[in-house]
Amino acid sequence: MEQHKICFVTGHRPGSFPWDYYDKECAAHKDYLKTMHDYIKKLITEQGFDYFICGGAIGVDTDFAQTVLSLKKKYKNIQLEIAVPCEDQDLKWTAEDKAVYHKILKKADVVTVLAKKYTPSCMMARNRYMVDKSDFGMAFWYSKQKKGGTYATIRYVEKIGKPYELFGLYEFTDKHKKIAAFLESIPNRVPINDDDIPPFPFKDKPFPKKGKK
Repeated sequence: MEQHKICFVTGHRPGSFPWDYYDKECAAHKDYLKTMHDYIKKLITEQGFDYFICGGAIGVDTDFAQTVLSLKKKYKNIQLEIAVPCEDQDLKWTAEDKAVYHKILKKADVVTVLAKKYTPSCMMARNRYMVDKSDFGMAFWYSKQKKGGTYATIRYVEKIGKPYELFGLYEFTDKHKKIAAFLESIPNRVPINDDDIPPFPFKDKPFPKKGKK
């Protein structure tokens, strides 16, 4: 049986982003997409990851899938799996979002449908499926969102000790960058004590070691 190094993603839908997700010219959005692209490329070229899973939802999932498919043009060995929580996931989506979704499904190497109809638990069942199958994960999270699928998935990842990298969406915003630049400009600034930062569930995660599952 062929062995893969597998990476999943979890992240928000458009309404939970700290900027207008649909403004594709927004500097924060461009920075977010570039960061995602560069990190996935690094996983492929430096860590040997060759299999990527997302849930196909609008937002981070769609961006992740499109990024993997774009990189697949150069790195032809990589594969994309869409883990669909239920057959009618796109029932209430716009025609445009449905078209993008079905185009991704058509190009994906694997499509796994976990339930025929929507149930209150099917989304989290999909998320746990992705986490359990993977060696590593990427999480795009806005710190004000203390509920929902992304938050619950990160908590599950932390609980089982799965390695992952956390990307704070707020860090891509101009407001955050201005504050960070201001703090860096203060002479003799006392650094934040790590003990002042809540250790759970959002401490930074390193890259997994090469060759390690």
